[in-house]
Amino acid sequence: MPENTSLRRGRPGYDQQGILDVAVAAFNEYGYDATSMGVLAERLGLSKSAIYHHFTSKDEMLDRALDSALSALEGVLEQADAAGGRAADRLDLVLRGAVHVLVDRLPSVTLLLRVRGNTDVERRALERRRAFDRRVTALVSEAQAEGSLRSDLDASVVSRLTFGMINSLVEWYRPGGGEDADRIADDVVAVALDGLRMPTSNRVEDLLG
Repeated sequence: MPENTSLRRGRPGYDQQGILDVAVAAFNEYGYDATSMGVLAERLGLSKSAIYHHFTSKDEMLDRALDSALSALEGVLEQADAAGGRAADRLDLVLRGAVHVLVDRLPSVTLLLRVRGNTDVERRALERRRAFDRRVTALVSEAQAEGSLRSDLDASVVSRLTFGMINSLVEWYRPGGGEDADRIADDVVAVALDGLRMPTSNRVEDLLG
């Protein structure tokens, strides 16, 4: 084989998803605004034109990454709605599902939590995130109305505090650690909901007796 056929053509194996994964890691490390196409090309070992073959712009990469996180979170709500039953049980499913989304899509969710609305893509993502928050708050309110959760706490505050705890996973969770997603979800539900649930009749008797 002639020697000139071995000239560097970029690292092999980068499909569109592979390029996006590297881009999201760079956005999280340097910040979206500070990450140029040149930086991405250097990290990938590809030319800019090779990247543009897969994505028309950096904004498209950001849009794809944020949509991945948001669609997964929205899917958790849809699955809980489809399950039916008490609002408290559906809220339990939402919290557990959200933990799994953060663990499974940690880089893209980290990126979502860091956007500030500086671009049209970011503003659209923030609106979807606010819509998600409103649906969770409505679910908390429904659980309070059915008597499953304490009603002396503001539903929006409960929602923000609960998801503040879940979102903190992006700061400390590392794949391959001692706890898997199921165990973390159990812990989140225990901390977030046990103090909110209305006591059962037996528990009321214990407290009063």
